[in-house]
Amino acid sequence: MILENRIAAFIQLGNKLRNMPPEERQALAFAASSINSWFDEENVSCALNGITAFLDEQYLREWLYPYKLNHLEPKKVGVVMAGNIPMVGFHDFLSVLISGHYLLAKRSSDDEVLLTRLAQMLIRIEPAFAPYIQFVERLNDSDAIIATGSDNTSRYFEYYFASRPHIIRKNRTSIGILTGHEEKDDLHALGEDISRYYGLGCRNVSKVFVPEGYTFDKFFEANTDREKLLNHHKYQNNYDYNKSILLVNRVPHFDNGFMLVRESDQLVSPISVLFYETFTSLADLRQKLAAVKDKTQCIVAAHGWLEGSIPFGEAQCPMPWDYADGIDTLDFLQKL
Repeated sequence: MILENRIAAFIQLGNKLRNMPPEERQALAFAASSINSWFDEENVSCALNGITAFLDEQYLREWLYPYKLNHLEPKKVGVVMAGNIPMVGFHDFLSVLISGHYLLAKRSSDDEVLLTRLAQMLIRIEPAFAPYIQFVERLNDSDAIIATGSDNTSRYFEYYFASRPHIIRKNRTSIGILTGHEEKDDLHALGEDISRYYGLGCRNVSKVFVPEGYTFDKFFEANTDREKLLNHHKYQNNYDYNKSILLVNRVPHFDNGFMLVRESDQLVSPISVLFYETFTSLADLRQKLAAVKDKTQCIVAAHGWLEGSIPFGEAQCPMPWDYADGIDTLDFLQKL
C-alpha cells in the first residue's frame, strides 16, 4: 500500500468520526465506560474531536511533509499503550500505520474498546490495512518498540527491550503559569486544562506557578461551572478523601467545594487537587521550569506569553507534530 493510499484512508476515517451521529458516539462511550468509568460520554467525545483534528487533511499533510515514508521496509512495531485517557494511544497507532509499518498493539485493559473500534472503521475504509494491525498480549515478535508507562514500568521496559530500537516514555505532567493579570476567560480556559479527563492525562495541568501573594479567588470564581465534576462518583470520592487528608494533617489549602489547591514543590497532584508554587521574578520562574523540564509535557500561559508555552485551554488540543515527551516518533519510525 503506497503512502498516498494510507493518507487517504486516515483522512476518510477523520471524516467519518467528524460526522458520526450523536447516538453512535453515545453507544461508543457507553461501551468504553462499561470497562472504565472515567471514560464518560463528554470525555470520549472530546477525545474523538481531538483525533479528527489530527486527521484533518491540511494538518496531516503538513505533519508528514518533512519525512521520507514512501519506500520504507515494513517492520513489526510493538506499541505498549497507556489507558489513562480515552484513545491516548491513537497517535502511536496513526504514526506506525501511516509510516507503512506493521502495528502490534498491546492495549491497556482500561482502554480496550475505543481503539479497537477505530481500527475496525479504518479496515472497512481500506481493507489493505487488515494485515498491518494486530492486537496482541506479548510483543516478542516486534522489531522495534514504542512504550508508554510510569517511571517504574519504564525501567522494566528499558531492560526488557534494550536489544531492540525503542522509544520509552515516562511519567510527565503539565504546568500552568499565572501572573495575577489574567481575565476571567483566561482562568476558565485554564480550568479546562486542569479538569478535562478528570486530570488523568499527562497534558493535564497538575501544578501552577504563581507570584508571591497570589490568591485563587478569581480562579475559583471563573470555574464555578466545573462543580459538575462531582457528578462523577470516582471524582467525588477522590475529592472527599484528599480533603479529609488535608484537614486531618492540618495542611493549609484552598477549597471551592470541588477542587483543592495547596502549595507543594511536587509536580504531580492527586485527582481533585491542584498544586501551586510561588516565584519571585521571571528569572526565578525560568529557573524553576528548567529544573523540571524533563518531567514536563507542556506549559500553558495566558495567550502563550511565555516562550515555549501554549495558550490556556489548548493543553488537550495537540497537533500531530506535538510529540509526547518531545520525541519525534515519525523520525524514529522512518529510520528503522
